[in-house]
Amino acid sequence: MSIKSKVLATAATLTLVGGVGVAGAVTAGSAAAATPSCGNSCLNVFSQQFGTHRSPNFVVDVLRQGEKVGQPIILFRTANFDPAEDWTVAFQGTVADFFAAGLVSAAVDLHYGGGAAGFPNDPAFENEYAPFGVDSGLCLGVAATAFNDEGVTLQPCGVSSKTVWILDFLDSFNTFVTGGYVPLINGSDTNFSHPFVLTYPNQSFPTDKPRPQLVVTNITGSSNASPPTFLPGPELGTVNVDQLWGADFGILK
Repeated sequence: MSIKSKVLATAATLTLVGGVGVAGAVTAGSAAAATPSCGNSCLNVFSQQFGTHRSPNFVVDVLRQGEKVGQPIILFRTANFDPAEDWTVAFQGTVADFFAAGLVSAAVDLHYGGGAAGFPNDPAFENEYAPFGVDSGLCLGVAATAFNDEGVTLQPCGVSSKTVWILDFLDSFNTFVTGGYVPLINGSDTNFSHPFVLTYPNQSFPTDKPRPQLVVTNITGSSNASPPTFLPGPELGTVNVDQLWGADFGILK
């Protein structure tokens, strides 16, 4: 990996877990993994639609703590005693790293791993369910190659692109820079003009019953230009809030 790619990967990952600037420095690590057993190394993802790095409010949760393939993933109110909110980073690197490991396609590498040019090379990760800090071998993912409105569930880690998530900071550069919120593209994506990203279901709220399941849908809002630009202005892109995600390390307050 080139020095430029390493720097971008580190910057984007740090932004996801705390934003940039003063606000990020204050809030990074203020909340995340649910239980003390999971500890400070655990990670919880939250939606910008319902919270901030300082107060995530609702975080990624396994419905009814079900530790099995196909168990639906929801958002649930933050709590420091709920093992369903315990997650670890199973594997992290860049899209090119995942391609080298045989976990994403050449097409995904071409668009998000920089292909032959090596840039841009987006950061990527797997998020593993780890109730009370014990890794389950099951990750946040989809059961089939991503398609519109597919439900997000627990799937075996490290087996396929379906459990890989790409930090798409270039498509929503405004929210990346100002708050550390990015769309997350599923690694099995095959739609490169409107990729399938992690989405909170439209018109839903985390306290609704039955609990709304997270899905992947085509990216919406004002995405960045192609090829990406770093010039000031609306062309930097701002994706819709139900597709913007942040994360924090630590024990939920």
